Amino acid sequence: MCAFPYFIPDSYDDPNQSLALKRLYNKHWALRPDDNPLFSSFKYTRLEGFDYNGGDGTISRRDPSKIIKINNKYYVWYTKRDTKTIPMGSDKATDEIPSVDWDLSEIWYATSSDGFTWKEIGCAVPRPPKPLPGWRSVSTPDILVWEGKYYLYYQGFLNVSGKDGDDCPVAASVADSPDGPWKPLNKIVVPNGGPNDWDGKSIHDPYPLVHNGKVYLYFKSDFNGKNILRAEGVAIADHPEGPFVKHPGNPVINSGHETCLFPFKNGLAAMCIHNGNEVNTIQYAEDWVNFEPVSNIDMGPIAAGPYIPDSFNDDGNGRGINWGLSHFTNAGTGPENRHSILARFDCSLSLDNIYPELKRTEVYHNIDVWFSQGLSDEQKKMIKERDQLNK
Repeated sequence: MCAFPYFIPDSYDDPNQSLALKRLYNKHWALRPDDNPLFSSFKYTRLEGFDYNGGDGTISRRDPSKIIKINNKYYVWYTKRDTKTIPMGSDKATDEIPSVDWDLSEIWYATSSDGFTWKEIGCAVPRPPKPLPGWRSVSTPDILVWEGKYYLYYQGFLNVSGKDGDDCPVAASVADSPDGPWKPLNKIVVPNGGPNDWDGKSIHDPYPLVHNGKVYLYFKSDFNGKNILRAEGVAIADHPEGPFVKHPGNPVINSGHETCLFPFKNGLAAMCIHNGNEVNTIQYAEDWVNFEPVSNIDMGPIAAGPYIPDSFNDDGNGRGINWGLSHFTNAGTGPENRHSILARFDCSLSLDNIYPELKRTEVYHNIDVWFSQGLSDEQKKMIKERDQLNK
């Protein structure tokens, strides 16, 4: 029996090979994470150009779309809440008081020449009159460019968020220019599932891409009652206005909190952040449906909207991503002014622009980052009580 060699071989086959070594050679895209094109660490930068009313919690921006570049200018769409008060919960919500951060919201957009400093242009999609989809709130937009037209997909809320799930099927608007004007389709584009289906209570984060000449619209749902699970599915259509047919294998991703996917090589990569057994992974599906984890990541972007130069090329040659926008939902000093802000993330998930400093697994964060995750007073109390019982 020979020991595993000091210099790692490109291939290895031994009847005594451990499962760990088998995974190293069969499951991962490279023997070292530094060489894995779908591994990266992430860096974050505060954005310039957005006003948050002194951070009092009445203005919130979140859920950035994919970023597109038109005439040397970057465009992004996002959820904006500008209300008289901070969210007060579903029991106190009114026509002017939001229940949650994304309630009573509209879809706004901004442009930038460099991705760091942004100019907010205005509202792209206001709330339509009742009872049209989105009369309560429109949020979480994403963009599709198709045959010279622009399509925004978003959640169209039909009631106060938080009362009984989120009744927010997918709605859409269309324009001839990224600057609008946007014409709402005034219909449900992708409906919630049946009352006993996994996506029966909500469809969140619609995220369109183009594959095999069709629109693949990925989405997330919360299910399983009080013990919530989150997963992602896909609906497919021949045309941006539908009809969309949900894939029979849904959900196609069993983890993650928001949708963030990008064409990579001849398949599709997905970031899974926040929730599930496969949390903090990047996954890959050659067929755009059957995803497998290919790398583990740390401090990945929340609600990422990446800049994907080849979002809609549909040429089977996805080149990956290097930056985008995401959000932080815990801006503010306490519950009395909590709101969300947009931020920029940078990474190295590209076949063309590879940054060695973002391929390292040993990333040292400021010590305050770690201590900010300390025990609560209630947890400390429980530990002291447990220790007393064990004496």
